[in-house]
Amino acid sequence: MKELASRIKKIKPSPTLAINAKAKAMRDKGLPVINLAGGEPDFDTPDHIKEGAIKALKEGFTKYTPSSGILELKEAICQKLYEENGLLYTPQEIIVTCGGKQALYNAFMALFEEGDEVIIPAPYWVSYPAMALLAGARPVIVKTEEAEGFKVKKEALQEVITERTKAIIINSPSNPSGTVYTEKDLWEIAELALQHDLWIISDEVYEHLIFDNLKHVSIASLSPEIKERTLVVNAVSKTYSMSGWRIGFAAGPKELISAMEIIQSQSTSNPTSFAQKGALEALRGSKDFIHHMREEFEKRRDHFYELITSIPQISCFKPQGAFYLFPNFGSYCEKPFKDDGELCLYLLEKALVATVPGSEFGTPGFLRLSFTVKTEELEEAAKRIRQALEGL
Repeated sequence: MKELASRIKKIKPSPTLAINAKAKAMRDKGLPVINLAGGEPDFDTPDHIKEGAIKALKEGFTKYTPSSGILELKEAICQKLYEENGLLYTPQEIIVTCGGKQALYNAFMALFEEGDEVIIPAPYWVSYPAMALLAGARPVIVKTEEAEGFKVKKEALQEVITERTKAIIINSPSNPSGTVYTEKDLWEIAELALQHDLWIISDEVYEHLIFDNLKHVSIASLSPEIKERTLVVNAVSKTYSMSGWRIGFAAGPKELISAMEIIQSQSTSNPTSFAQKGALEALRGSKDFIHHMREEFEKRRDHFYELITSIPQISCFKPQGAFYLFPNFGSYCEKPFKDDGELCLYLLEKALVATVPGSEFGTPGFLRLSFTVKTEELEEAAKRIRQALEGL
């Protein structure tokens, strides 16, 4: 039998999904595992959104739609981008996808080819480098520092830009660090993109989960010149607790969106018809749910942050957005464990707490801890982690 395609050897399965699967298997055996490895809100999808999808089902809206999404959803996305982000797009500059991940994958496949380089600041969302490799491009990882809030610096970007560089990835608020880029931060990146004729891929799926009265700024809103070279990627998954609905979207120059539509038409075709109707209700309906969820996550962040940073030898950047802590467990990874992967396995088996190793995000020695469980579970998880480390 002939071998599989060589591209599959360049990547590995999603570590988050693998850890979640192991945690679930342990729970199924009756073990009281607390899962801090997940990447989705624990809140239920609001009823008015469910009702929008149910209505669509009852009315028989269960057939194919245009591959890039229904027009009324695209129009609602345009309205959202204008009202919330100060961005003016037409429906022809919008694509609706099977989750934010597909929007990114479509973009990588449409933009990159063999020999291209893509700048990815670390810590990064785990799928960025894998998608670059699948597209034939080389991910160029730029390290950031905990002491500087995990923000990529202009000088660090300048050092790695070559004639092969084609794009920079920006994720604000960031998964896993919770970093939020200010307008000033974004201008520095934008100016480099203009200077070197680079694309910007701006992942903004956590835009509504921002704390401390900070403001989300889309890099595409800085100027018309920046908007012309930026792809804005978003989804309803985090904002409306609709992760399983698999509805994402992207906005950008018509030429790029058209190319992404071609790729989507030959892969998945349209996102699920009635899920699009649910997303339409999410965008057009009440936003009270978002404010409630954000306030609850901020309370959890404050409490969990205090608990984790009270553990000896652990430091942690206080996240400004998203719903993760990304503490530094470096001193525990050196001894008795060889790396953060072994530490995660120890915490899962000894403390019954599931976490994700920072090496999967390009930042060894750190762990990602989601605060997407109830406060009581966060308190118990912190207690178990402390006790497991004290017992070393």
